Amino acid sequence: MKIRTIIVDDEPHAIEVIESHLQKFQQFEIVGKCADAIQAFQLLQQKTIDLMFLDIQMPGMTGTDFLKNLKNAPKVIFTTAFSEYAIDAFELNAVDYLLKPVSFERFFRAIDKVYQLNGQKNNVSLVHEQAPANHESFLYLKVERKTIKVNVNDILWIESLRDYVKVVIKDNVYITKQKISLLEEMLPERSFVRIHRSFIVAIPKITSFYSYCMLILARNE
Repeated sequence: MKIRTIIVDDEPHAIEVIESHLQKFQQFEIVGKCADAIQAFQLLQQKTIDLMFLDIQMPGMTGTDFLKNLKNAPKVIFTTAFSEYAIDAFELNAVDYLLKPVSFERFFRAIDKVYQLNGQKNNVSLVHEQAPANHESFLYLKVERKTIKVNVNDILWIESLRDYVKVVIKDNVYITKQKISLLEEMLPERSFVRIHRSFIVAIPKITSFYSYCMLILARNE
């Protein structure tokens, strides 16, 4: 069953970021995008909503005041550039409180809380893991100030570098601030194996191995 979601924010770019993150999870359906609390209120009267991403500083009414006055509110994840409203947010039983700019890693943890509340802990699946037959799957890696689209089939191995990971593909290497455990969740289980706490390797690229090392095919012959 889809989790019907709306995004409420007066900044178009902030809406785009949340929408981009959310589209990586196939269980969510974005029902609407609103620029203020009044638009959100009208939409909530018309449709059944399960989850609301709610900004705090908006014209007309703050997100916290809106939630305080809302009867039968959906689950809420606050998104804001201001940390000082966190206590108010959690007193209102918010699922989570995300500070802008919202990284995908932090967003992922918030979504995991939603799954737990919905009893769907074991049903997490990302869109790129469910690619149709004969279609390629992708990861999106933030490298410096750019977001890089990486074909999963091109990945040779992934190495943990503390708070960063090194993603090695056939003709390039990308360093991104990410936890290896999070990337492990994103990769299709049948194609990748974690052989060490610091390494994930692509199973189809393994050519041979010993007790102390593994040989990887670096390019297609």
